[in-house]
Amino acid sequence: MSGFLAGLLVAVLPLLAAGFWLGRRTARPAGLAGLGTPVEHATFETLHTASLATPPLRAGLTEETARKSARKLRSLLGTDALCLTDREQVLVWDGVGAHHRTEIMERLTGPLDTGRGEAFPLTCDTPDCSVRWAVVAPLTVDDRVHGALVACAPRESAVLVRAAGEVARWVSVQLELADLDQSRTRLIEAEIRALRAQISPHFIFNSLAVIASFVRTDPERARELLLEFADFTRYSFRRHGDFTTLADELHAIDHYLALVRARFGDRLSVTLQIAPEVLPVALPFLCLQPLVENAVKHGLEGKADKCHIQITAQDAGAEALVVIEDDGAGMDPDLLRRILAREVSPTGGIGLSNVDDRLRQVYGDDHGLVIETAAGAGMKITVRLPKYQPGVHLAGRLTPR
Repeated sequence: MSGFLAGLLVAVLPLLAAGFWLGRRTARPAGLAGLGTPVEHATFETLHTASLATPPLRAGLTEETARKSARKLRSLLGTDALCLTDREQVLVWDGVGAHHRTEIMERLTGPLDTGRGEAFPLTCDTPDCSVRWAVVAPLTVDDRVHGALVACAPRESAVLVRAAGEVARWVSVQLELADLDQSRTRLIEAEIRALRAQISPHFIFNSLAVIASFVRTDPERARELLLEFADFTRYSFRRHGDFTTLADELHAIDHYLALVRARFGDRLSVTLQIAPEVLPVALPFLCLQPLVENAVKHGLEGKADKCHIQITAQDAGAEALVVIEDDGAGMDPDLLRRILAREVSPTGGIGLSNVDDRLRQVYGDDHGLVIETAAGAGMKITVRLPKYQPGVHLAGRLTPR
């Protein structure tokens, strides 16, 4: 899919540049005097204008995104007016002749049903109205027509018909990418729901058993642990967003470790080395805690020895580098590979494959878990978190795109 979209963009951009140049017949911009021929000027300005229209369109086709992108799209075509519609209404009208909205929507029935472009004259009783002709180009995603781009001009133009079609294809590509982003988000949400379902039985049972053991012998200790349990579960089952900060995730890990220490006593020791500058970095919700739980599980359960877990978070330029290391039983590398490939199910708790999959979905395949282990040699898990990533939303704010 990504190869097809990239090829389509490569094919469309030269046509956009030519249409922009022929349609507007612009003189050389004063600030671009050293760029060469008029066609090169037009190509540069077209690419720049298209880049400005891209971010809103990557959020889908809504009134807000249409309003933010319409002027840039009209600039690409050099028309007197341009409107974007969905299947029901005009989302935005940019330029003159807004009184043609109703007529435009009445004429869109055919193009929206067939997915084929159309050009037609406009009827107008306003003497000074400069738009007398409209070109309709449908906006399609996965062979479904979502709306239309309509360019309006003083007269019929074959160049405008072709250019409007190419711009509409480019807009459709952006909408398709937006649809892919939304599909990815829905998948991440499903993964988080599954993650919460896996956390609940295993962790809640052990935690409540530990708290119950202190009720008679040390009521104050039981109260403190109950508050730790409440804070951790409140974080785990929160509803406001699929991403969190490294600071919040580490805070939840601290609650988790307090309950684990109550269960295992001095068999567990933990060292944290956290660089303050990486605390605001955004990451997928419940991404690190399962890795710490894995370290506890393989480091302590089923053995009498003590276990040491070290958690570090360092600033690595454009990334935050998080390492979780234990000196426990480790794992056979071949078994680990099969678990990450989901060929073998993990034994209880949250599988490493869940976290690995979510990291790859958000950041790409080169940001999956890096795990170093061997039987009897402990385990070291490294996570690379980009500081800025398109689509990584924190509750109430958005990282730069």
